[in-house]
Amino acid sequence: ITGGFGVDAFYFSNIFDKVTHAEINEELSEIVTYNYNQLSIKNVQTVADNGLDFLKKTTEKFDCIYIDPSRRSDIKGKVFLLKDCLPNVPENIDFLFTKTDTILIKNSPMLDITATLNELKFVKEIHVVAVNNEVKELLFLLKKNLKAEVEVKTHNTLKNSVQCFNFKLTKKNKTTYSLPANYLYEPNAAILKSGGFNEVTNQYDVKKLHQHSHLYTSEELILNFPGRTFKIEEVYPYNKKKLKKQLTISKANITTRNFPKTVAQIRVETKLKDGGDSYLFFTTNSNNELIVVNCTKTS
Repeated sequence: ITGGFGVDAFYFSNIFDKVTHAEINEELSEIVTYNYNQLSIKNVQTVADNGLDFLKKTTEKFDCIYIDPSRRSDIKGKVFLLKDCLPNVPENIDFLFTKTDTILIKNSPMLDITATLNELKFVKEIHVVAVNNEVKELLFLLKKNLKAEVEVKTHNTLKNSVQCFNFKLTKKNKTTYSLPANYLYEPNAAILKSGGFNEVTNQYDVKKLHQHSHLYTSEELILNFPGRTFKIEEVYPYNKKKLKKQLTISKANITTRNFPKTVAQIRVETKLKDGGDSYLFFTTNSNNELIVVNCTKTS
């Protein structure tokens, strides 16, 4: 019901017998119609109308309604709540379910997952889609009258592989903590966005450094961890004066997690240039102490 340039509808047409593409902009709808004709796509009906208005006029029911809400507001600029997007899905959710039993919503990665869940009903699955460790989309799959736990599926597509990590959105599971051991793990961006921090320790033999650090450690190397894996070379208590003497390198890759200073501030303090084979994680450990973990990548 938010057809746009018709790219999503084009791919849906490869799977569904029939697709209706509703686009409120008449000129854009004409362009899409022309493109589909050029591509010899016969199973897409284009409608130059507001998608919600079209649904109110038609007596047809659909196997699925797909919505890619507009993520900008003339007043607010970029928006962070689903109700502030166009169309307002939460406001129209009951009506939409009179026209289908399945709704798929594509959302901006900026949207807060918990807030969006609170705005919706009957959510079956949440897909967090990342490419090269950058979250691109959040997909919410809704099934009418569903009463089940929400399943979260994260996908991080890399050049030669796809990292998948799935879990049920249940009550918060307990997690275990540890000081840095032999290896350090940083989950990929899709997992970090999903909020499945405690699930990582339940599915992998790792322990968390701190409740809010979202870094993990283990004695033995965990293969195929869905993120970056490092060998810990040294761990220093964070001390601004001592650190420059402890670090015998001229450049490093710096990451901060649950740390009071930015990467830019740390570079000024340490005079370290970006790059090289050393990876420094400035973070907080399970004893609430500021530390620096000096690592090298395992592969």
